[in-house]
Parts: sequence; C-alpha cells; structure tokens
Amino acid sequence: MTEALTAGLSVEDPRPRGVWATVRRRVLFWLSLAVLSIMVLIALAPEPFAGLFGNPDPRVCELGRSVKPPTAGHPFGFDVQGCDVYANVIHGARASITVGLICTAIALGIALVVGTLAGYLGGVVDSILARLTDVFLGFPFLLGAIVVLNTLGSRSVITVAVVLALFAWPTLARLVRTSVRGIRQAEYVQAATAMGLPTGRILTQYVLPNAIGPVLAVATLTVGGVIVAESTLTFLGLGLRAPSISWGLQLASAQSVFQRAPHMLIYPSIFLAATVLSLMTIGDVLRDAINPRARS
Repeated sequence: MTEALTAGLSVEDPRPRGVWATVRRRVLFWLSLAVLSIMVLIALAPEPFAGLFGNPDPRVCELGRSVKPPTAGHPFGFDVQGCDVYANVIHGARASITVGLICTAIALGIALVVGTLAGYLGGVVDSILARLTDVFLGFPFLLGAIVVLNTLGSRSVITVAVVLALFAWPTLARLVRTSVRGIRQAEYVQAATAMGLPTGRILTQYVLPNAIGPVLAVATLTVGGVIVAESTLTFLGLGLRAPSISWGLQLASAQSVFQRAPHMLIYPSIFLAATVLSLMTIGDVLRDAINPRARS
C-alpha cells in the first residue's frame, strides 16, 4: 500500500504531457490563443491601443459627427453622440472580458467546493448538495439572471458578474463531482486514506490536481458563454449601464440606427465574436485533448 502511495506521489502523471502533446499540434489552438492574448492585452491596457487612431478617450464626443462613417483617424466611424467607435470598442473590451473572468472564477470556486465535497464524501452529503445543485439548475440561466438583475438598483461589472455566477456554477459542480468520484477510487488516494492522512491534504494534493483538468476545459467555454450572456443582457437593457463602456452597450445603442450607421453594430460585433470564438475554440481543443479517445 505504501508503494502504491509512493508511486502515486512520485511518478509524474502522464496525462498532462499527453494533453500538451496533443494541443501544441493544433494550429487552431495557437491562432485562438494569439487572438485571445491580443484581446486580454487590450482589456488590461486599452489606452495605447485606442491611441493608435485619433483620440484615445472614448468620451471625447462631437455631436456634429453623429453617426458619421469611418474617416481618416477614425477607422470605425462615430456613434450617435459623435464619440469615436474605435475608442469605445477598445475600451469596451475591459468590461466584457472582466465580467466573463470574474463570473467564471466565482462559479468555479463554488463548483470546486460543492462538487469536491459531494464527490468525495458521498452519502448524505452528496444527496444534499445534489438537491441544492438541482434547485439552481431549475432556473434557466438568462431568465434567472434577468429576474435577479431587475431587483438591483445599480449594475456594475462586479454586480453583473456575481449574478451570472449564481446561475453558472451548477453545471461546473456536476462535472467536478463526476471527476472526483472517479479519482477517489485511484490506488494512491485509497492508500493515502488508509495511512490516515487528513482529508484536506488528500483533496488538495491528490484528488483535485488530477480531477480539475476536464473542469478547466469547460471553464474556458464558460468564459465565452458569460461574455455573450453579459452582452445579451446589456443589449436588452438589463446588464451594464452608462457610464460603463462595454460591447453590449454599443450593440444596444446601434440597434436603432443600424440602417443609417451599420458600422456602429459591425465593429463591436467583430470584436465580440473574435473573443468568444477564440475562447470556445481553446476550450474545445483542451476538452478533446483531455479525452483519451480523442488523442492519436
């Protein structure tokens, strides 16, 4: 038994090497990672990117240029208020991506706690947590978010992210539970339990590191889904509000003038689609690589 534990602790898990060997051969992975990296850089420091063309301040507006088409120094044209669409698209990346990352981080944290306890302890604990998860799964994702957001007075990036996380964690929790239930039967976990190691140490050192791979792949997909959900809610007037700047707000302001100024809708949509598509592609590649049947 000691040999089993030692083997489980000292021999490096071959799965990460197999995953990396599969992922690095996928051209789509590198292309998506490059696009996502650019979007993250834009979100972290929008001013240098916005300053490439014209004024980097998205709130510098001239009503005389309302809905004017692209021109020199303003490649994306102007919105209804005469603000530079390019500067707004660049600055809007921060709010949209931040909502996706914060929401997924919160949902993943809840899912890890609930799913790990349910999967490892089983019995009554599993039954209680499973029913709790079912309660939240009973609420449609967007409908539940709409109901809660309608009761809130202010809607900041943090507020929207927390509300979306409230309905995003159950799916991840079920995946964590399934993963943990499979890992807990491993020889090195059984050996660690027989040796009397604390449950906390077994979970943090031996169970979670081996169970979290599939969860992280799905979490990547969740980020993209949350960004779309935030944009949808904001477009419907139920998400972020001015003076916040986000892609959803830009799409909402463009709907009434699309025929006269299609550029107001096209450019934010391109950035939104590129970000979500890159996240979804990375998540799909990771999910396929983690699945042994998908490897060559």
